[in-house]
Amino acid sequence: MEVAGNMGRILLGIVLGVILVPLVGLAWFKFGQVPVAVADPPLPEEKLITSVPLNARIDRELIKTPPIQPDEDNLVAGAQIYADQCAACHGLPAKPSSFGGHMFPGAPPLWQKHHNNAVVGVSDDPPGETYWKVANGIRLSGMPSFNKVLTDMQMWQVTLLMANADKPLPPAAQAILGAGQTSAPPSAAAGAPAKK
Repeated sequence: MEVAGNMGRILLGIVLGVILVPLVGLAWFKFGQVPVAVADPPLPEEKLITSVPLNARIDRELIKTPPIQPDEDNLVAGAQIYADQCAACHGLPAKPSSFGGHMFPGAPPLWQKHHNNAVVGVSDDPPGETYWKVANGIRLSGMPSFNKVLTDMQMWQVTLLMANADKPLPPAAQAILGAGQTSAPPSAAAGAPAKK
């Protein structure tokens, strides 16, 4: 008899848990208690919850070998694309973004060295990973998808620029990134055809 009573309490606990946990979660959402403002603290394990599936997807779809080389024309074209499309959030070598660090999560400053090492931005990431992020964007981060904005060639050009951010760049690329130039030299524009 006592065993049946214990089983009944266990079963009741399970049923209440199955009903009450979702109801409490729904009330948490309904009454605006979920941290949704940039200044709010992150949810417990939020970074883990978002990074594990993101990294798994990138690993599955990663293009291992870029279809173009980081030659002068491609780096200069990449610098122009970066200045036009990326610098507002990620900053320039001598001019950090005024608002990128105030996003949640913050937009990484792609021209700054990481803490305590010589890695600049994402220059230590495989180019295919950066390309995937440029092409597909990242949900809940503010990183848009550029696959309808830029051509495949342009996405690879900006990807190779970022992969080489820790190396000396051609003077024309430095001029675009350093002086905030608004138009690329003719040789760079030829390497970046417009999206059809």
